[in-house]
Amino acid sequence: MLSFILRRTLALIPTVFGISVLVFFMIHLVPGDPAEMMLGERASEQALKEVREQLGLDKPLYVQYGRFLARLAKGDLGRALRTNEKITTEIADRFPATVELSIAAMIFAVTLGMLAGILSATRQYSVFDYSSMIFSLVGVSMPIFWLGLILMIIFSVHLGWLPLSGRLSYHIHIESITGLYILDSLLTLNWPALKDAVWHIIMPAFTLSTIPMAIIARITRSSMLEVLRQDYIRTAKAKGLAPRVVHYKHALKNALIPVITVIGLQFGILLGGAILTETIFAWPGIGLWLLNAVYARDFNAVQGGTMLIATTFVTINMLVDILYAWINPRIKVS
Repeated sequence: MLSFILRRTLALIPTVFGISVLVFFMIHLVPGDPAEMMLGERASEQALKEVREQLGLDKPLYVQYGRFLARLAKGDLGRALRTNEKITTEIADRFPATVELSIAAMIFAVTLGMLAGILSATRQYSVFDYSSMIFSLVGVSMPIFWLGLILMIIFSVHLGWLPLSGRLSYHIHIESITGLYILDSLLTLNWPALKDAVWHIIMPAFTLSTIPMAIIARITRSSMLEVLRQDYIRTAKAKGLAPRVVHYKHALKNALIPVITVIGLQFGILLGGAILTETIFAWPGIGLWLLNAVYARDFNAVQGGTMLIATTFVTINMLVDILYAWINPRIKVS
């Protein structure tokens, strides 16, 4: 197992290298001059030339890539053109918001999706089975921005149950420890802040969870149905074991293998920044930050943010592979 983990970890190096090549050269294919963006369209040619020299944009692309790779090896993503702040600092300020939203969304998705999938499989061809699969299809097909706006109109505007946007009310203060407001509220025993943070995250988390929830429900159902047709399940039923024991002790454990893979992949996608959800609910995470960087044509920020998202995704994939091998001993990791 240790050698398998080592091999999967070492495999990240060429993957991240390939991602860096794609990110760097694709960003440089985007039209626009970063120097002109910084100084404005009326800047003199001399001023533009000085900025290009300062940023190294006057060098050949392979030289620029070499410098980018050298900085990347040190964990330096450069500075944002808009604010001149370190990109790592800006990401560190916003990434906890995306992590918190992603975790909350996955709690919704895993809990409701797996429950729907298990009940659908154990009650195949029932009304609940057909209903849950229809809702799963709707969940995958429903535009996120539309659902977010509908929830805002119903629960914020008309009913007034949930806050409209943001992570926290303006009059609530939280002592930042981890950057995760709910966790920080628990650590500092700040109950008003905890309640406020939970109310703020419900709508965006549920909106973000609809697609992974639908995928998890369908995968859980198909995996459970496949396992329930196995001979050892029929043997367990023939021995007189209670249906609950057969379903949850014998069938569910083996059916979880593909489900865990899907959960890991979906969580990696969410950690990349839910641009639509964060924009609609004014959630100050990586997605909203990247969108603003694109609008401002901030090449450095887009480049750094994309590298973070890609590296996060492949790291999550690696962890899922390791968990996959650990849960299922039959998989030959050698």
